[in-house]
Amino acid sequence: MKHLTILVPDGENNLSSIVGAYKIFTRANSYWKDTGRKEVFKIVLAGISNRIDFYDGLFSVQPHTHISSITKTNLIIIPSLNHNYQKAVKGNKLLIDWIAQQYKNGAEIASICTGAFMLASSGLLDGKSCSTHWAVADIFRSMFPQVNLQTDKLITDENGIYTNGGAYSFLNLMIYLVEKYYDRQAAIFCSKVFQIEMDRQSQSPFTIFTGQKLHGNEMVKKAQAYIESKLHEKISMEQLSSRFTVGRRNFDRRFIKATGNTPVEY
Repeated sequence: MKHLTILVPDGENNLSSIVGAYKIFTRANSYWKDTGRKEVFKIVLAGISNRIDFYDGLFSVQPHTHISSITKTNLIIIPSLNHNYQKAVKGNKLLIDWIAQQYKNGAEIASICTGAFMLASSGLLDGKSCSTHWAVADIFRSMFPQVNLQTDKLITDENGIYTNGGAYSFLNLMIYLVEKYYDRQAAIFCSKVFQIEMDRQSQSPFTIFTGQKLHGNEMVKKAQAYIESKLHEKISMEQLSSRFTVGRRNFDRRFIKATGNTPVEY
């Protein structure tokens, strides 16, 4: 039997992603058992505190165990964090170090929504692709410029590390992982029971465009302002680059690096 660890970090984080992950994998285990096979996972909630309160104490979670008692696990799920990411990262350094060590020991890791901040803090996402909630893309890029953030993608899968987009789209990641660790039929069963649409690839239809302005490239900021002031006009990218006395190729490169979009996409 494999071992699944669902983390319960200290501080403010998202209860629904913990409960949702637990329920879906518990149901997948039940389906596996009902069809005459042994359960795939022993499912454990683990953290660094005995009890974590949510929503001003309205709910609480008491993890099964402390992470120090888990020497070997096969899959780790990092739940979504609430909005003070730097505080969450600082308050969970023990958890982050444990995640990095478990990955070295062969564990696969899945981050839900803004749980990507905790995963990126471990260094495991350096040079890899990653998704998170579209609303925090600017903050994430500024904190982790070495990570290839792709917020249009709903799920990324690279070298045993999985990430997903925002909010309740984590349910799609859970179905994806059920298919990986069980089979297609188990994933279909869970998708029908929990009424989760399978095989979604993108979170782009849910993105509210706000413009990415937290970068430090003043030329790109001026170009963004110019584009936004000419919404009803056709803009030639060649003219735009020459306006800032930069060659087209160099202009595109700098714009993409700063915003994550090509000038035309923007």
